Amino acid sequence: MSTLNKIELALAGAMLAVAPWIIDAAPYESTMGLVQKIFYFHMPAAWLFLLAAIIAGTASAMFLFGKKRDMDGWALAAAELAVVFGIITLVTGPLWARKAWGIWWVWDARLTSSLILWMIFVAYLLLRRYGGPGSDKLGAGMALFGLANVPFIFVSVNVWRTLHPQTSVVPTLPVQMGGPLWFCITAFFLLFLALLSMRARLERQRVRIEDLYLAEDEA
Repeated sequence: MSTLNKIELALAGAMLAVAPWIIDAAPYESTMGLVQKIFYFHMPAAWLFLLAAIIAGTASAMFLFGKKRDMDGWALAAAELAVVFGIITLVTGPLWARKAWGIWWVWDARLTSSLILWMIFVAYLLLRRYGGPGSDKLGAGMALFGLANVPFIFVSVNVWRTLHPQTSVVPTLPVQMGGPLWFCITAFFLLFLALLSMRARLERQRVRIEDLYLAEDEA
């Protein structure tokens, strides 16, 4: 673990520890009341879910077309984080929806496409684990498919009628709500950066060890 990773983890841990008090101090939303405050965890997780998919897809493209082998480690690390933050998103969302809208789940464009994106990266990890030779390149193609789904998820609330608010809502939040939101986004992002860097480094080390074993067998 690098010094930078330690700093990121320490800051993220400290910020997440005080986040409940900052969220508690934020005003209640006029129609949803207390339950709306799950938004301060749901929104950062959803954004990082999409960011992880973007990183996984971009790194996979560099691995496939640029022949940069190290990028495969970044793609795998980002794919694992996409699954983790996707779970957080898909759990906190229905918990919020049940109280706010009276229903756990609706098959609207954003919810359905988010579930599909999460399933893509679950399939990616299963393929990488059990696919055998060539699974890295096939997995990279799946990550590119996931990347193509990200813009669709983002604009879906602006194009189709859904229960989700449009993307223009967050920039117009009052400071009393926007401040806690950006505080939580920063905390989640620092955690994300540390986990991504450490997992990618671990994968690079695994590949080097595997190469050494192969070289020894050939010798």
